[in-house]
Amino acid sequence: MKLTLPPRTGAEPLTVDSPRLTIVGANGAGKTRFARALAQSLGDRAFSLSALKALYSRDEDADPRPGSIDDLYHRAVAKSAMMRPDIYGEFDRLIALLVNEAVMGLMAERFGQRLGQSAEPSGPTRLDTVIEHWQALFPDNKILITYGKMLIDNPSGADAYPARMLSSGERAVMYYLGAALMAPPRGVIFVLSPEMFLHASVVRPLWDTIEQLRPDCTFVYITHDLGFAATRADAAMLWVKSCDSDAGTWDYDTLPAAEGLPDDVYLAILGERKPVLFIEGDGIHSYDSKIYPLIFKEYTVKPLGGCNQVIEATRSFNGLRSIHNLDAMGIVDRDRRAPAEVSYLRRRRILVPDVAEVENLFLLEEVVRTIAELNGANPQHAFGRVRRNLMRLFESNIRRQALEHTRHRIKKEVTHRVDGRFDSIAGLERHLSELLLTVNPHGIYDEILTEFRSYIASGDYQAVLRVFNHKSMIAETHVAALCGIRGDDHNRYIRRVLSLMRDNTPASERIRTALRQSFGIPDGTGTEK
Repeated sequence: MKLTLPPRTGAEPLTVDSPRLTIVGANGAGKTRFARALAQSLGDRAFSLSALKALYSRDEDADPRPGSIDDLYHRAVAKSAMMRPDIYGEFDRLIALLVNEAVMGLMAERFGQRLGQSAEPSGPTRLDTVIEHWQALFPDNKILITYGKMLIDNPSGADAYPARMLSSGERAVMYYLGAALMAPPRGVIFVLSPEMFLHASVVRPLWDTIEQLRPDCTFVYITHDLGFAATRADAAMLWVKSCDSDAGTWDYDTLPAAEGLPDDVYLAILGERKPVLFIEGDGIHSYDSKIYPLIFKEYTVKPLGGCNQVIEATRSFNGLRSIHNLDAMGIVDRDRRAPAEVSYLRRRRILVPDVAEVENLFLLEEVVRTIAELNGANPQHAFGRVRRNLMRLFESNIRRQALEHTRHRIKKEVTHRVDGRFDSIAGLERHLSELLLTVNPHGIYDEILTEFRSYIASGDYQAVLRVFNHKSMIAETHVAALCGIRGDDHNRYIRRVLSLMRDNTPASERIRTALRQSFGIPDGTGTEK
């Protein structure tokens, strides 16, 4: 169904032709008011669902609009002496409507049989449909209809109990299923916070089911839950950016798909007011997610997992600047990347630190000296010992490190060369047979090993941090003990650094500045020097 959307600030209103529309945006952007304006423009074709209102509203909150659950209830009371007139709350009124409809249908069928009239089977009622799908989602419970009442039977052996005693989530599912069936034919169903009260495992199958039950209707979802929005992958997506209350207009736009970027991350970023920084890690356990938000406080930091995801997400999001006007950058570990590869990434707004991996940031000279000074240790002595320990550790691992760097460089080179075009399989085979001679692994290894030995000979501490990948480095350098932390506990050392960076003291600024400089950002502007 084609929808003409509300007035648009500085432009003509958009139209959307889709059976599903998901409205997202930052808090306070005007999403709910936008949906309300759209519903008003549709008149009686609009049908609103809100589990919060249905489960916890009072009678004065009743919806007087024609076709609403409250309106349908009052009409049923006026037509049927069997309907109690004192039921309050949209949920309870919905259950009464469903049960009354089923009971009245059954009575009419039996009355016809008594009169000897034959009729085609009436088929399942709306109550039957609700029971079928609700029990599919909650198979341990059974719904009973007894003396015109809905009861829930549980296999625990306890007595059956009324539907109003179900959990909020169970009632919400029942409400959404039943209310959607009450919407007018070819209506537009507005759903406010469709994820409310629902466990994440229920959200997708529930709304997939409801959409299948009402293929004649258009669904408009208004949500703060970006996980829900991501489940409606085939829906038209509308981003409400802001509202001009005086003019009665909204700044909004449809969102194209962001290839290479997870839907929930993409939508979360659009709800932010700050530029975004994509990083590696899982957002919980990795050092990336702990330290980078403290270094780059002016950014919204989003962990994405591996380096390839970071690179692709940064490219993808910046490719949509005409839509969102937000700046996006990424950070990946240096690992064993050659200088040319680092420069290539930085030109594409991917920051690469001047250390091999994020753990090495905790061993930067200024970080070590600052922590030692704050703990009452001699900064110069502490750093000198850490430096000697690191050099010894690197020297003992130098051949393995050189081999790993060689492997990385050859892998890049081979991948690049094999990606070339060949006219025949024979040409590809010939090319592969020549690779070993042209790539020269032993020559690359000797070159890297010589370079690494020069770092040891010159005592180039920063160069070693740049090339040395060794996860236990912080513990093996004994930096914690040398900086005055009892027990030589490297985890306490890391926590001390992170705790300090949450403050705004001169010492925390010294550390933050040193860390930013490791990315080539001396002035906090986000630009490379």
